[in-house]
Amino acid sequence: MGGLDPIGLQVMLGALASICEEMGAVLIRSAHSANIKERRDCSTALFDATGEMVSQAEHIPVHLGSMPEAVAAIVAHEQIPGRSWIGNDPFAGGTHLPDVTVITPVFGANGLLGFVAARAHHADIGGPTAGGMPANSRSLTDEGVVIAPQPIGPKTLDELAAAMRNPLERLADFRAQAAANRIGVIRLEELADRLGSEAVAAAMSSVLDYAERRCRGRLDALKQFRSSAVDYLEAADGSDVELRVAAELNHDTLRFDFSGSAPQLDGNLNCPLTVTRSATLFAVRALLDPDAPPSAGGHRPIEVSAPSGSILNARPGAAVAAGNVETSSRVADLVIEALAAAIPAPAQGQGTMNNLTLTCEQPGSAFTYYETLGGGQGGAADGPGPSAIHVAMSNTLNTPIEALELEFPLRVRELALRRGSGGAGAMVGGEGMVREIEALAPIEFNLITERRRRAPRGRFGGGNGATGRNLKNGIELPAKCAGKLEPGDRLRIETPGGGGYGEPPVGRKADGD
Repeated sequence: MGGLDPIGLQVMLGALASICEEMGAVLIRSAHSANIKERRDCSTALFDATGEMVSQAEHIPVHLGSMPEAVAAIVAHEQIPGRSWIGNDPFAGGTHLPDVTVITPVFGANGLLGFVAARAHHADIGGPTAGGMPANSRSLTDEGVVIAPQPIGPKTLDELAAAMRNPLERLADFRAQAAANRIGVIRLEELADRLGSEAVAAAMSSVLDYAERRCRGRLDALKQFRSSAVDYLEAADGSDVELRVAAELNHDTLRFDFSGSAPQLDGNLNCPLTVTRSATLFAVRALLDPDAPPSAGGHRPIEVSAPSGSILNARPGAAVAAGNVETSSRVADLVIEALAAAIPAPAQGQGTMNNLTLTCEQPGSAFTYYETLGGGQGGAADGPGPSAIHVAMSNTLNTPIEALELEFPLRVRELALRRGSGGAGAMVGGEGMVREIEALAPIEFNLITERRRRAPRGRFGGGNGATGRNLKNGIELPAKCAGKLEPGDRLRIETPGGGGYGEPPVGRKADGD
């Protein structure tokens, strides 16, 4: 089956993608935590024997662009049928500590055929701060248990879960990841039994090569260009953190150099280079060829660099909890802005995941809960921006009110569109959303948010989206903060709107309210 014709190639693309999708379904339906079973904060993918990603389910962009590095961290070790690997180290293929990856080798008649992997964001990962998403961490050990890539032995999952809060829930989610990988192994083995291991290996190579040809073809059709962009993050101390990128298209190779970005911080907005690369790859695919096969072959023509010790290529040991969620979102904004010199691009979306962690360690009411909140997407030439959706590096859902109130001592007082928050324009920006919750027990919270001072920008005369707001009992909170809620206290999050595209109609002001 090597040297696939176009029809055979499409059939194989569908077969491999369906394996990843089924893995994702098993993970979501088997998990116990709301973050996975309700919000679907998880990803699954399939790799060839060298560790190159062949296919993925369309889950979380920041997971999938970095998962190849997690497989690369274990691919050189001896692989044994039935022995899986686990890890979360951001500097060994991870993103931030709550994202734990389970990897399982798959064998065919001729030996190692490939790998399947499942990554999920766990509601707790141990450490001093429940939830693993502290607003003010200064080092990686402040953020939880670091799991170096290691094989899973008979007691590994039990021992890891015992070091975390709500160990039974953690163990159940680990087992859900293992179950997802088992179905991936079964389905790939079935495909190899039907077509032959050599044919499947050759087909995976063909898929990778096709994705590369398609990406290079899209790049080759563009005019050569050089461009640059600058954007900012909002540090916890109120200062602005500058990010820079220089983009260059040279024939069919696209290079991004993040030199000039801020040095590594004493906070948690840092990210490993794998996260910077993930955000870059997402932005390129979104603008260049959104319907391209979700395969690492399409990554081959793209080069990403950032100085070691910078915020976008932090050194091992740096705090990275916010880097994976907020810095990655800003990198996506930055790359889209640079690409707009050559490719039509929308206005900026909300540019934040609005991370909220809620915890209670009171006996009988103990829980850890994490969610991200949607906002407005930017307007574009072909239509207005969608409202109240997860933008860019997040692709999760909002937790339903019924699930939230049933499982946790919380009452949702308001869940609504944030009317008037989208930027005006010929194509208006999407509206943000409002989520207001009331505590029914003593609860601690951590907020990691962005776009509270700097609004999502409009494009071609469109208005800016409204900045977001965080409030406790009506009093405004900083973008990044921690605090406590007593019973009856209310926490309200108003997420940013998207920027507008094009000059607004006469009579409407440009910026969101």
